[in-house]
Amino acid sequence: MSTSLDFDVLIIGSGAAGLTAALNLPDTCRVAVVSKSALTSGATLWAQGGIAAVLDDADSLEAHVQDTLRAGAGLCHEDAVRYTVEHGREAIEWLIDQGVDFTRDDSGEQALGYHLTREGGHSHRRIIHSADATGRAVSNTLVDRVQEAPHITLLENRTCVDLITHAKLFLPGNRVVGAYLLNRTNQTVETVRARFVVLATGGASSVYLYASNPEVSTGDGIAMAWRAGCRVANMEFNQFHPTCLYHPDARAVLISEAVRGEGGVLTLPNG
Repeated sequence: MSTSLDFDVLIIGSGAAGLTAALNLPDTCRVAVVSKSALTSGATLWAQGGIAAVLDDADSLEAHVQDTLRAGAGLCHEDAVRYTVEHGREAIEWLIDQGVDFTRDDSGEQALGYHLTREGGHSHRRIIHSADATGRAVSNTLVDRVQEAPHITLLENRTCVDLITHAKLFLPGNRVVGAYLLNRTNQTVETVRARFVVLATGGASSVYLYASNPEVSTGDGIAMAWRAGCRVANMEFNQFHPTCLYHPDARAVLISEAVRGEGGVLTLPNG
């Protein structure tokens, strides 16, 4: 049995990107957010160390840009780096307004009254964090906000099977007009029609045997975008967190990059 649903905006993915998109849309829009599993099952919850932004008067936007370009080994698009860096503080202030409980600094020496730590590749302290579980704080706060929003419908435990396009409906053009969802709770297919569709599904790290991202990172959105006619590029870039607690029979447990940023040293078993 198939169910049909209608929204103004369909957001596929419930991590920080998808939830932020939902919360920044006008409350006059009928918005749906799709999550493959629970709302907090994605990679956002796994992030520990914090978020980099220029928040200290001793730091500068140009220093952050140059640190990023240097760490990117010349592969970064500088215009994208500059845009991200220039809007970093604005994004942090928005998260604070949403209620994210970043770790405070009572010395009066840190920007905005929050503690800043340091991570690999950064020439200044610019990592704002919530203890050692920043992703959890961000994810839980954004989930709380979307659950309070009457115009946002949350569709959990649904696998997005494919995008609906004009071409697949044998109509002229190739506009995306919705998606097919498999409701994993009752094993039914739901047809969701939408004026606009946002893909915020993350990466595809689970194609590797060992990875430092959650198992739900299976590249669904990338595959759907490609099938719909989007250009797919840079698939060779995948994050493997440099420090994990490894066990051959279990998923790796991340060890925050801030451990090394604060002076931690990696050693081999023989020292």
